[in-house]
Amino acid sequence: MAVDAATVRKVALLARIAIPEESLEPMAREIDGIMSWIDQLNEVDTDGVEPMTSAVAMTLPLREDVVTDGAVVEKVVANAPKTIDGFFVVPKVVE
Repeated sequence: MAVDAATVRKVALLARIAIPEESLEPMAREIDGIMSWIDQLNEVDTDGVEPMTSAVAMTLPLREDVVTDGAVVEKVVANAPKTIDGFFVVPKVVE
């Protein structure tokens, strides 16, 4: 896919990016090079290759999903400037 100055101008307009006229042609060559590199990556055979999130195979440690500090309402709201029935009181911000 060849990218020319007109394509760069159109994409810049759609993205609302101001690109000086003298920068359109160098930008087109740069984007064209990037697109060529992407085409090279598309040629790589990845059939049967598992997606990976890390270079080292590892599993994350899991923990029990239990509440461990749910009964400490007094400690949680102790430093709040104002509370009512164990809830924080904040100023209204939406009219």
